[in-house]
Amino acid sequence: MQLSRKKTVIRTICIVMMMRVAPVCAAKCTMEKIMLTESGLSAWRTNSSWEVVGDAFLHPRNENLLSTKEGKGVIVNRGRGNIGPLVSNKVFSDVRAHIEFAIPKASDSGVLFQGRYEIQIADSWAQQQSLFPGSECGGIYPRWDETRIIKPYDGQSPIENTSRPTGQWQCLDVVFRAPRFDDQNRKIENARFIEVKLNGTVIHKNVELTGPTRYSLNQDEAATGPIALQGDRGAIAFRNIWVASIDPDKAGLTNPFFAMDTATTDELHITAKSQVQLVKELGYAGIAYWERNPSKGPAGLGEMLNELDGQGLKVFGVYFSIKLEDPNEKYMPLISASIRLLAGRQTMIWLAITSDVNKPSVPAGDSQAVEIVSKIADIAYENNVTVALYPHVDFWLEKVQDAVRIAEKTNRRNVGVTFNLYHWLRTDNPRNMESVLNLAMPYLSVVTINGTTETGSIEPLDEGTFDVYEFLKALKKRGFKGPIGLQGYGIGGSAHENLKRSMTAWREFSQRLAVEEAENL
Repeated sequence: MQLSRKKTVIRTICIVMMMRVAPVCAAKCTMEKIMLTESGLSAWRTNSSWEVVGDAFLHPRNENLLSTKEGKGVIVNRGRGNIGPLVSNKVFSDVRAHIEFAIPKASDSGVLFQGRYEIQIADSWAQQQSLFPGSECGGIYPRWDETRIIKPYDGQSPIENTSRPTGQWQCLDVVFRAPRFDDQNRKIENARFIEVKLNGTVIHKNVELTGPTRYSLNQDEAATGPIALQGDRGAIAFRNIWVASIDPDKAGLTNPFFAMDTATTDELHITAKSQVQLVKELGYAGIAYWERNPSKGPAGLGEMLNELDGQGLKVFGVYFSIKLEDPNEKYMPLISASIRLLAGRQTMIWLAITSDVNKPSVPAGDSQAVEIVSKIADIAYENNVTVALYPHVDFWLEKVQDAVRIAEKTNRRNVGVTFNLYHWLRTDNPRNMESVLNLAMPYLSVVTINGTTETGSIEPLDEGTFDVYEFLKALKKRGFKGPIGLQGYGIGGSAHENLKRSMTAWREFSQRLAVEEAENL
């Protein structure tokens, strides 16, 4: 016997509430800041040439030196020759780091993440020209090859010069992602600086590191390594250095991102095979299938499933439009056959509901809708398939509120709702987003998005005036972890180009959110 909807709603609300609380606790437990300068030199490997002081500032009579005051909290290298780096005792992988520093004129240093990848610290105030890309303050220092005509390579200059005058305290804020390795310890992804800020301004975004920079402690690469401070090129002082371990792969948008097949078809992509190859190439998790596109009936769905299986992808839903006043239930044989094909795949039947009698959203059709949805849901339940009601502008089931109402009345635990961004904007005011999401959350199975205007349009994800990023943030804030699909109906043009642009936008949204989450530590 299925659990009652009432019990399920109570349990779901409790789970949603716990999901809102748990990430905060997890951040405190797994993203704790490790202070590296607060307790003097105890966090660092022994190097007696570095000192602990209370403050450091430009020498009043010699702009190439730093003066200090007694106390604690600041570590200083007075620039007395090559004293060697200061290396942290702890090793790190993916981190957010905060480093404050002060240097005199003509001095330079660097911070090496994992002891391998250097962000340069230099006197770049009012600097007109650098020696080479990456030699400026905040630059990502280059790699080096003596066999090249131009020996430095892969260095990255800051987007803009935000350095302060010598002697003033400056700060670096860095989000770093370590390289990735397979089970045989072969590198499969390069390290990258996801974001670097100098004095509060972003100077690097998503810079890939092909290997260790020139003055790294080690020229190999590994999953972890220490923080290192250079100490061989003049005086420098550091304070308030802290590091927090993060997991950027679990931050940002971790929802499966699929493409509705309304976005995968054009004159070059008609067959199931060509559509599946397209989404596989561009990194989508799978496809949602419309039984009329590209071919009708279970045979078309079977072909699509075979192609998806062959590529290790998933079918996330199969879309059906049904009518309340269909006395012969002509839709049932096709829906039943499709459900049997989907058995055990942990996927859903999308139901959009029309009516020849009832106007959109009029509750007079509720009893008929509940009877139909219940019958389909029971067949789906036997095959471990769910049902997601699909609000559609100008249909009888038009609004998210309508879908929630029918889901409640149907009282089946495998019946949920869809939040389709386009159809919601066509039927509601964007100012109501928070309240509608709150209403939908206990039943929310799947979300579909696209680039859009505030009044509703369907465009690639990188277009439109509506702030899709804020919408996705609102979903994550509420703990939604279900699949999110790309709507593409009627866009036209190249499916490859539209999907590629939309995937790029999705990844940028995810990275932006991951950085915000790290910055909120």
